[in-house]
Amino acid sequence: LGGWLRNETAPVATFQLCGWLFLMGILLFSGSLYFLGLTGSRALVLLTPVGGLAFLAGWLALVHAAWRIRSH
Repeated sequence: LGGWLRNETAPVATFQLCGWLFLMGILLFSGSLYFLGLTGSRALVLLTPVGGLAFLAGWLALVHAAWRIRSH
């Protein structure tokens, strides 16, 4: 999917935004859960939903970019 979308006319900035949102989502969501599991500390537990929202926003941005490509 990524290779196909990259060859189309969608702006590169849209895909960069998707990548950053995915990265932040993975780091915050998974990282906070790993931290909780490994240390037992709940210090980062409030970052878990923020990471989940960032990951979902990355998927929405990717769907939006694909929709824009398809409409052209």
